[in-house]
Amino acid sequence: MLAGKKILLAVCGSIAAYKTAFFVRLLKKEGAEVKVIMTESAKDFITPLTLATLSKNPVYSEYFDENSGEWHNHVELGMWADLMLIAPLSANTLGKMANGICDNLLLATYLSAKCPVMVAPAMDLDMYQHPTTQENLKKLQSFGNEVIEARDGELASGLSGQGRMAEPEELLEILKKKLTNSEALKGKKVLITSGPTFEAIDPVRFIGNHSSGKMGTAIANAFKNTGADVVVVSGPADHFPHTSEVIKVQSAEEMLKETEKRHHEADVVVFSAAVSDYRPKDPAKEKIKKNDDSLQLELIKNPDIAATLGEKKKHQYHVGFALETNNESVNAREKLKKKNFDLIVLNSLNDSGAGFQKDTNKVTFFDKDNNEQKFELKSKVEVAQDIVDYVIKKHS
Repeated sequence: MLAGKKILLAVCGSIAAYKTAFFVRLLKKEGAEVKVIMTESAKDFITPLTLATLSKNPVYSEYFDENSGEWHNHVELGMWADLMLIAPLSANTLGKMANGICDNLLLATYLSAKCPVMVAPAMDLDMYQHPTTQENLKKLQSFGNEVIEARDGELASGLSGQGRMAEPEELLEILKKKLTNSEALKGKKVLITSGPTFEAIDPVRFIGNHSSGKMGTAIANAFKNTGADVVVVSGPADHFPHTSEVIKVQSAEEMLKETEKRHHEADVVVFSAAVSDYRPKDPAKEKIKKNDDSLQLELIKNPDIAATLGEKKKHQYHVGFALETNNESVNAREKLKKKNFDLIVLNSLNDSGAGFQKDTNKVTFFDKDNNEQKFELKSKVEVAQDIVDYVIKKHS
């Protein structure tokens, strides 16, 4: 979701500065490129070395390097970023920003920034509630900056009240929302299948697979961030999206029923579930006892959900998945045509880091216009964003 986004993090002198180490790490995990600017007082709370190591970029605090003479160009920094976040924002820097004072690199960069600027203040509750502070925050907002209000909680002074900087995880979600095109699919309906299906052998045992639902969840979250109305029909997975409507099912037949019921209303349908190809013909009504050395099961073919709905497709844009172990490209292209997909996402179990239960995936896109696009190994969150971006480009 933040893959390739350029985040300029500015850190001021506050005990909350220690949280920036965790925040930078979260940004990097999301695939963002991060550069850090620090005030001199911020160095009393966290070292530049820590943030440089985590961001994999030099940390800036002076206009130039006294040893090399290298100029740290505040204008270029301000133009480089997709978003500038000042966190924590101290009362001192807040006052300077509100009144156009420019006596350090952070403030010069702020005044040069062409990107959206967000601030997350952190200070003791009396400082935060002081009329001067509140007036300065209003001034920043009037300039077009976005203020992430301080949260309630225990403060460094030992008091409790409003003044805590938002936690790194919350800041991450706020940035995701800010940077994502939240209007791209507004008003569109997206239907997603996710997770495995379990086919009963008896009341205790089943035939299933190792799908965790991570990919489907990531896709649902990515589509939700475009403003779409998202419904997920999921088998018994380990992961479910918390931001979308989720219809939980067990078997392939149940998944087909629930998906078919909603298909006609959908604009985009993503078949990311790992549906069992076969099911026991006659599941036992009671638990099968372990009496014999072997057990024979007669399996019958499950309905092909993607193919069934592919025959009924009218205006819908269908996205499918192909998990292969051999002849990957050939098999994927055959599925694309056979199931009437508009786009198929190929991933191979032969690729390290791809497949079930992983946090990463390596995929190739094939579409109905014979276009092919290969991607490097990425997190499933990034893969989901690639899929959404492709759908937006082709369908909207």
